[in-house]
Amino acid sequence: MKPLLLLTLALRPPLGLDIYMPVPEANPLTPAKVALGRRLFFDKRLSLDRTVACATCHNPKLAFSDGRTVARGIHGAEGTRNSPAIVNRGYGRAFFWDGRAPSLERQALEPILNPKELGLNVPELERRTGLTVAEVTGALASYVRTIRSDDSRYDRYAAGEVRALTELEKAGLAVFRGRAACFNCHLGPNFTDERFHNTGVAWRDGKVADTGAGRGDFKTPTLREIALTAPYMHDGSLHTLEDVVDFYSEGGRQNPNLDPQIQAWHFTRDEKRALVAFLRSLTGKVREGK
Repeated sequence: MKPLLLLTLALRPPLGLDIYMPVPEANPLTPAKVALGRRLFFDKRLSLDRTVACATCHNPKLAFSDGRTVARGIHGAEGTRNSPAIVNRGYGRAFFWDGRAPSLERQALEPILNPKELGLNVPELERRTGLTVAEVTGALASYVRTIRSDDSRYDRYAAGEVRALTELEKAGLAVFRGRAACFNCHLGPNFTDERFHNTGVAWRDGKVADTGAGRGDFKTPTLREIALTAPYMHDGSLHTLEDVVDFYSEGGRQNPNLDPQIQAWHFTRDEKRALVAFLRSLTGKVREGK
């Protein structure tokens, strides 16, 4: 594996993500490459029938998610998993719900080749774009690295602006950090441990409906912009933040591989309201392209 360089181009967010972004040595970030990646991201020529683009499943207005239960590709084909928001994915270590892609470059390629998503093959991709597959995926990955969410009201609160959160949101933060122990998985400036957990969502009718990373476990998503990215979970089965809080309040769904951190907390009505209010405070500014 190629070593990583530390990004020094102007991609250090002003508030909330005070960390530098790792960039592969083989794909250095340049303004020209980012601009090319942005054009390709919205280019429907990357799909077999020229009807969808990367932006179809990753809409900037929805924090680069799509609002659907599961992804929809060419010819109206539906996938089996929800389109995750791709804000702050430049800070990630594994990609897709099951972590099968080790880099953003690989993550950019798989939807293009997937027959239910964009449905191209490599020769046709190169013919349509006049670029090599490495140039296409390198540019797309570079653009995705610029998609960042920061400067939420929570970030301003954490930076010392005590009035940035309401009393209800502060109460939700206390539950999040305390009794609910949400921070065990949703930790750090990006609110994810980048690991995989079985919450029971994939357990249906006495069996695992989707094995995920192996045993019905899926990658912890970022909570940034979470109010804009419904529905939730890998299968889009929970429609609102209230549904998510209820799910965890009851201890997920029991199965043989349930993560030991998932417990039935039985939150009170006030605790649920406070948690949802806090999660909504993680909506900030989504920046892209530079």
